[in-house]
Amino acid sequence: MSLTANQPLSNDEIDALRSGFRGAVLLPTEEGYDEARSIWNAAIDRHPAVVVRPLGAADVMAAVRFARERSLEISIRGGGHHVAGHAVTDGGLMIDCSAMKSVRVNPDGKRAWVEPGALLHDVDVETQAHGLVLPGGFISLVGISGLTLGGGFGYLSRSLGLTVDSLRSVELVTADGEFVTASESENSELFWALRGGGGNFGVVTAFEFGLHELEPTVLAGPIVYDVADAPDVMAAVTDVIRAGPDEIGCTMAIRKAPPAPFLPEEVHGQSVLIVTVMYGGDVSAGEEVLAPIRAIGEPIADAVGPKPYTVFQTMFDAVAGLGARNYWKTHYLAELSEEAIGVICERAADIASPETAISMMALGREISRRPADSTPYQYRDAEWVLIIQARWRDPDEDETHTGWARGVFEDLASHATGGVYLNATSPDEGQAGVRDAFGTETYERLAMVKAEWDPENVFHLAPNVRPGA
Repeated sequence: MSLTANQPLSNDEIDALRSGFRGAVLLPTEEGYDEARSIWNAAIDRHPAVVVRPLGAADVMAAVRFARERSLEISIRGGGHHVAGHAVTDGGLMIDCSAMKSVRVNPDGKRAWVEPGALLHDVDVETQAHGLVLPGGFISLVGISGLTLGGGFGYLSRSLGLTVDSLRSVELVTADGEFVTASESENSELFWALRGGGGNFGVVTAFEFGLHELEPTVLAGPIVYDVADAPDVMAAVTDVIRAGPDEIGCTMAIRKAPPAPFLPEEVHGQSVLIVTVMYGGDVSAGEEVLAPIRAIGEPIADAVGPKPYTVFQTMFDAVAGLGARNYWKTHYLAELSEEAIGVICERAADIASPETAISMMALGREISRRPADSTPYQYRDAEWVLIIQARWRDPDEDETHTGWARGVFEDLASHATGGVYLNATSPDEGQAGVRDAFGTETYERLAMVKAEWDPENVFHLAPNVRPGA
């Protein structure tokens, strides 16, 4: 049962929680509470009865036990970036891990130990100081915890695999408030479930990752085209990527041009196609590999060039920052066909918000070489993932933008493989969306792990896998 406004915690109960708790304990009337409950998606406005900000595993254990003893609903915040807003509970206890953001790197062993509140940028900076990298997301402000637990892909995934493919062990607090470690050799079935099964199984307090070599300077950047050229350019880019090496990372997005310094001022606010590429290797080799893409059509701007990987990863953070209302839908595509491109371009013409986009990310290659049952992430054969990103500011426009996103999703369904990306599910997708993310067989296996580790479904504020029989 969740706590409600009619069941306030007593002063004695709060004092008991604070006793021995190293981190902050915040009540609705206290400074810092509103900041803690505010997350990336401004459409989510929930009010926990209490927010705790642990500083370590002992604090997390204490918080879980406190909530269980009082039948409080528990939510867990890592980066707070999930579209559905699972990080915040109404009337329960919110475990805000944002103060736990340590990243420790062992360069000789090519290992990193990362706390759950770290953002991808924190990991990028620490690993790149040693010429190492973890394949992560397409923007750097996402939380490493949610990214990892849902699968995780980015510009390096075609050559290095998913984020979960580099996961080596996890430390977490269970629904009973106990501390456990999961790896290939210890609690192996739990470890399997954590590599893409979402936040269903406990509160992670540390991740151990294997790292990969990557020089700090990469060849990368956006190429921008007039939207009228989008169908031909998208088809041509797709052909080059299909014929090229694994090291090509690519996204394509149709949106209204942001006021970026590399774009002419007269283009700002106009519909454009942005093709962003990165070569995950030697810059001189990348010049040759990316040349066929840069030779396509007549771009408005070409900002591809050598730049620090950590800088490139932040390039689009500003257009995906805090304060906007968001609603996303996703499809996996076996290929970016001419017919699918036609639908995408047709529906992109209806984009009303300057912050909305239809984005396509190139997948495949190293992702597809791992066995499908190696992790709960299932759609390893997909060549592209498409994310319909409705993003706006005015609450009165909610129905307009969510309706548009659902319409685009429906129009593209016949071109998709089926399935959705767990990290981009919206609040209304519910159990059907969770099952679509895993498929029946994998969902049932996850449900059995859930039954062992969280039989009462304490951690249900996630894309929820319910305990199996």
